[in-house]
Order: sequence, then structure tokens, then C-alpha cells
Amino acid sequence: MDHAPVTVWILGDQLLRSHPALAAAEAAAGREQVRVVLVESEARVAQLPYQRKKIALLLSAMRHYAAALRAQGYPVDDVRAPTFAEGLRRHTEQHQPRRLVTMAAAEYETRRFQQTTLGDLLDIPVDVLPNTQFLTGQYDPFPGNGQPPRRVVMERFYRAMRRHTGILLEPGGSPAGGAWNFDALNRRPLPRAVIPPPPMSFAPDALTAQVIAEVDARGGGVGAAAGFALAVTHEQAQAALDDFITHRLAAFGPYEDAMSATHDVLFHSALSPYLNIGLLEPLQVARAAEAAYRSGQVPIQSAEGFVRQVIGWREYIYWQYWRLMPGLRHANAWNAQRALPAFFWNGDTDLHCLHRVIERAITTGYTHHIERLMIICNFCLLAGIRPADVNDWFLAHYIDAYDWVMQPNVIGMGLNADGGLTATKPYIASAAYINRMSDYCAGCRYDPRQRSGPDACPFNLLYWSFLIRHEATLRANPRLGPAVLGLARLGTAERETILQQAAQWLETPGARGEKDQR
Repeated sequence: MDHAPVTVWILGDQLLRSHPALAAAEAAAGREQVRVVLVESEARVAQLPYQRKKIALLLSAMRHYAAALRAQGYPVDDVRAPTFAEGLRRHTEQHQPRRLVTMAAAEYETRRFQQTTLGDLLDIPVDVLPNTQFLTGQYDPFPGNGQPPRRVVMERFYRAMRRHTGILLEPGGSPAGGAWNFDALNRRPLPRAVIPPPPMSFAPDALTAQVIAEVDARGGGVGAAAGFALAVTHEQAQAALDDFITHRLAAFGPYEDAMSATHDVLFHSALSPYLNIGLLEPLQVARAAEAAYRSGQVPIQSAEGFVRQVIGWREYIYWQYWRLMPGLRHANAWNAQRALPAFFWNGDTDLHCLHRVIERAITTGYTHHIERLMIICNFCLLAGIRPADVNDWFLAHYIDAYDWVMQPNVIGMGLNADGGLTATKPYIASAAYINRMSDYCAGCRYDPRQRSGPDACPFNLLYWSFLIRHEATLRANPRLGPAVLGLARLGTAERETILQQAAQWLETPGARGEKDQR
């Protein structure tokens, strides 16, 4: 065993209970020779005008993690520096480690920094270990056949993950409940009489209160850190998971696609912020849902729908990110060139659904996945908003937003800007879908039933305008046949009216302007 001192650099979104870099360093040098460094990079925090609650979550969780490691006997440097590079340089100058061990970042640019720059910068050997926060990377869902096909459908990927993990499988390998997917049962709007229980909240302790004060004193960003009530430790995240399993998972499936002007979270887990920084891990979460099904606590449609999000969609998104980077960042298959409307930064629009969802993101840093896909991304795709601008907006506003999750979700799935490599069709819808799955239209000045005219919902104008402008391309996609066939009902005059009114609406003050510069 080499008894030379070793530093373990743990990133702020890698706060795992059992960290592979710690284990590797201890095996190589002995625990008494291991020192941990966590760097709070001002440049990273200021890269975009981030939601203040996200910054409070990240910094508080990092500092609680450092405190937990110290309680276990590890010496920990909690460095605050202008950049990661400067913080690590200071640490190595002070402590003179012979080697640095770190786990590969989930994000492209930081991993490149680890792999190509860090060793030369510090002038010591750097070991970059595989990332263990995801199943992909540890497990190849397409083994033995070289490169997977150019387009991989998520359902195929998801079934491979189920078979690998054994989750929700019966003896012999058949799927629990007799089917792999229960989506058809999970498309109900929320009845007025159903009141979802709120997710668990956590009163800030002294450490978190200090972080909140620092974040709000720094200024800038989206929203306010005041009112922060998120989990910041493994124990709190576990309590949030237990609360979801007990109080919301049973109804999660049926109302998975529902939207509400009144209820922010509905029956969703709201656990993604904790998964994405390592306070929870995917198998831990998926197995908890499976256990609830096996015990009869929740129906199969809810357990399977949730498991699909965790070991299906989340893993697929991460896998797609590393397949498609760095080109994904600049993808723009629909040649969208319009600037992000200014109301995205303040919610000041008379479209009730957009107003409520944007306001919710500004205030809480969270909206559930259907609001992200079928309100925000649907609007931006139909309106021709530049994908990179939309991606930056999501990164700035959401507490669970990181580059690896937003680029495939927003640029790939939400905006279909990658040419269909992530999703097999553009997820576009008129006001009829929003009206069916939500109560937003009841509080809106626009009429979801009108296709054109002064009271027509802009989602209708934009939807039919999009179909008209891209008719030839859309007809080539078999999954969009029924939508495109609807164009047969539109005569030449109505087509011209829709195109003109859609263009006029996009030029009104409520929908025009470059995004607000903080």
C-alpha cells in the first residue's frame, strides 16, 4: 500500500453516501492519508442567473456533506474560490498531495476539465473514476453488438434496464402485472374533489439559514432563497422518499399527466433535485417503489410509471447526453430563430397556463414534467424559439436542472431539435390537450375551442401554423399521421388566416423581446 497523501475531490452534485473516489483513495493510501476537498466555485454559481433555491440547495447540501464527512473522521477542505481550478490549486499548494482522485463529472465540460486539464494544472497525477450515480456507464444496455443503432427508442432501453436490475420482474423474467408499460391507465385529469397532499418540507437549520442569507445577499438569479424548505442531507432525502411512497405514489400513476393551476406538485415525487446531487440514488428509489407494489400499498400502474421515470427515462436521458454531446448543444433541426419572449423571465403574459407555470418556476424552482413538456416546450417549439435559449432558461429556473438532464430533455425531447434522435416525434399539441388535462383554460381569457380569431387560444394558432409550415416534413413521420390529416379540414383562406394571426400574436408586446438580462 502506498502511504503517500491523497486528495479526493468531490463535486457538489456527487454527494453520495458511499463515494467511489473515497473508497479508491483509502485502498491505495490508507484512510489516515486521505483528505477531501469540496470547491464552491463562484464562476460555476454565476454561469447563468440560476434559481436562488437551487443555489441554496447545492451549497447547503455540500456544507452538510462536508460536516458529515468530518464527523466520520475525514479531514475536509471546504474551499470557496473564483473557479474550480483556483480552489484546487490553493488546496494542493497548502496540502501537497501526491495524487488527486475524483469521480467523473456528469456534465460534459467539467468531465473534460477533469480528464484533459486538471493533471497539468496541479502537476500531480489525477485519477478520474467512472461515475456511479447512474446505471448506464456501469451497465451497457446494448452489449455485444458494437455501437447501438442511430435511433434507440426509450421503451427498448427501459426494458433492458428492467431486465438488468430485475425490478418489477416476476420469476422467469416476465413483467409484473403482465405488461411492461401501463401508460394507457395514466392519463387522467385531476378531479376537483381530489386534493393532493403536499410534499414533505424541512425547516432550515443554522447552516442552511446562513446559506440562504448568503445567496440572497449575492443578488441576481431567479426568485428568492427565502422560503427554502428542501432536504439537504441523506437522512432528510430519505424521509422525503418515504413520504412520497406513503402519501403520493399510489395516485401518481393515474394523475401523472394531469396539470393544475392550484396544486404545484400533485402526486409527483419532487425527488429529482436529490437524485441529481447524490442525496438519493436511482436503485434506492426504484426499489422503494417496487417494495410498495409488492406489499400491496400501491397499484402496478403507479409503481411501474414511477420506475419508468427513474431507471427508464432518467437513465436514457443521461445515456443520450453522452452519445450526442457536444453537438447536441447546437442542434436546431426545425431552424427555430425567434428570441425567447421577455415574459419568460417574469410570467407577464395573459396566457393563463404559461403565466402560472412560469410563475411557479420563478417562485419554487419546480414544475412537474408534463408542464415542462406540454406547456413550456410545446409553446417554444410551436413558436420557433431558439433551442439554446430555451435550454438556458430551463437551466436557470429549475432546482433539478443540470446540463446532462436539460439538453436531451429540452433540446432533444421537448423541442425535437436533434432530428428525432431522442424522441420519435415532436411533442406538439393544441389547446384541446391543455384543456383536457388541466384547469388552466377555465381561468384564461382565450377560448381553447377556437382555431382562429381574436379570442382563439394562441396555442391553437401556433399549433395549426406549425402544421401548415412543416406539413411535408410532418407527413413523413408515421406517428404524426392523425394530426397532419387534420389539415384537410382547413381551406386555403383559413390557412392564410391562421398563418397571419399566429405571426401577429408572436409580434405583440406580450410575446416579443429578447430575454431579460437578469
